[in-house]
Amino acid sequence: MDRVRYIAFSILSAIPIVIAMVIITFVLMRVLPGDPAVFFSAGPFAGEETIEELRAKLGLDEPLYVQIWLYFRDIASGDWGRSLLVNRPVYDVLMERLPASLELTLLATLLALLVALPLGVLSALRAGTWIDHVARLLSTVGAAIPIFVTALVLVLVFYYLLDWVPEPVGRIDIFTPAPTAVTGFFLIDSLIEGNWEAFRSAAGRIFLPAVTMGILMTSPLTRMTRGSMLAVLHSDFIRTARAAGLSSWTINFRYALRNALIPVLTTMSLIFSFALGANVLVEKVFAWPGVGSF
Repeated sequence: MDRVRYIAFSILSAIPIVIAMVIITFVLMRVLPGDPAVFFSAGPFAGEETIEELRAKLGLDEPLYVQIWLYFRDIASGDWGRSLLVNRPVYDVLMERLPASLELTLLATLLALLVALPLGVLSALRAGTWIDHVARLLSTVGAAIPIFVTALVLVLVFYYLLDWVPEPVGRIDIFTPAPTAVTGFFLIDSLIEGNWEAFRSAAGRIFLPAVTMGILMTSPLTRMTRGSMLAVLHSDFIRTARAAGLSSWTINFRYALRNALIPVLTTMSLIFSFALGANVLVEKVFAWPGVGSF
């Protein structure tokens, strides 16, 4: 019951934050310079009548309090309007592109965990040694380099110089039919369909963008794993386990690592949420058709 109350309290306390963010977003869009009706019409050459018609269609001729009420109503009802750039419902476009962003971010998170967990644990177990210094240096460098620089270096090395991966553009080769959509993830859908050609093409194109994002995500995960592991290794119950004569493997991995993973998983969820919304640079560099690039 305590867990249910905590979840309910968290959801209810998030509602005012969401409402505040919606209001801030609405106000920011209104104070930006320029008239949306002029922008989406024929620009400065459009007639005043055409601009007024479009302003009425968009609801921009209503008072501000009416506009924000309509804004809240449409968001709550799932009516996000039509994109005037592609002339399609915004919701449909986002739902088409969301699987691409999710697939990229999930794979990058998996790669980051596969590197960060062993590196962080090894750094904590060998604290103060050259292994620890190298691990901390790598995590610092990975966080310091801008993500678009990492992307361009990887393209230069693995595509241009070594020619190990196909051209880093899009999710799949233009001459390879995309797998039948089941989950929206090309790697999973191609395996379900048994389409190995599509799987190889999709895997080759997602490799570099996933590694690029994974490098950025590895740094905080490595530091958190190391710090959490060190804290647990110096705790009382670990000293008691050592005094009881338990093996190092049992102490380090059965007891210490299990308890150290709790803050690591929390950090991973925060990093995943951040990466899902901040992968626009990666999607732009690799022409990845996700939400960020749209």
